[in-house]
Amino acid sequence: MPRNVRCGLIQAASPITDPGVPIAEVREASIAAHIPFIEQAGRGGVQILGLQEVFNGPYFCPSQDAHWYDLAEPVPGPTTEAMAVYARQYQMAMVVPVYEREQAGVYYNTAAVIDADGTYLGKYRKNHIPHTSGFWEKYFFKPGNLGYPVFTTRYATIGVYICYDRHFPEGARLLGLNGAEIVFNPSATVAGLSQYLWKLEQPAHAVANGYFMACSNRVGTEAPWNIGRFYGSSYFVDPRGNFLATASEDRDELVTADLDLDVIEEVRRVWQFYRDRRPETYTPLAELLP
Repeated sequence: MPRNVRCGLIQAASPITDPGVPIAEVREASIAAHIPFIEQAGRGGVQILGLQEVFNGPYFCPSQDAHWYDLAEPVPGPTTEAMAVYARQYQMAMVVPVYEREQAGVYYNTAAVIDADGTYLGKYRKNHIPHTSGFWEKYFFKPGNLGYPVFTTRYATIGVYICYDRHFPEGARLLGLNGAEIVFNPSATVAGLSQYLWKLEQPAHAVANGYFMACSNRVGTEAPWNIGRFYGSSYFVDPRGNFLATASEDRDELVTADLDLDVIEEVRRVWQFYRDRRPETYTPLAELLP
């Protein structure tokens, strides 16, 4: 029997980025901006919905302002619990990226996964953390420590890879080996240096691993940092590297696609990349080489 899954991605601009505004107001406005699209997805039959990186606030990492630590919360916590209500209402699994506070002084860039009945399935913590001008993420995020888990939702087995992670094929391969059929890559990426990679790397992961990728990116510019224009272009790509649906560069919107999961088996029967792996030759990858 065919396994078709309707998936959705939301891209949106941050309504409030002013550090002088109380964190609770910033969070509330960011979530409120997503609610109409979440409801649109639910009414439109979306079965798995992905939100953008740290969807409940601006991308504050160009600063080193400790004020933004207050955006962090436990996972599961208030925001994931609020999203679970929509998951139950629409029978829609969700990938919910938020800023996680594990304990005092320990913070992660995290995505919670919620099943279609509102059950919290677990979380992925971003493993690769950049630290350069405009992207002071290591000031705010500790590298992840949960490995590369996959989550069996009602509709498909999914994995998560967050933003800068996408530059590293090792984790993308592990998600496939762990059984991911769809990998969600929530991002906050601006035009410039890496834009040409946006439509190269994730299709390459999809082809190399024989799975679908769902890649989301926010839109707009965010003062006071003004590090560039978030260029949206959220998209779905299949295991052959074909683009199934792509959003605009500058509008808040929901983009959807119907994913035929039977294509995974078809592609893997032709391209036997997992069969032909030589893991015994890859030991140096885990060593601290220059």
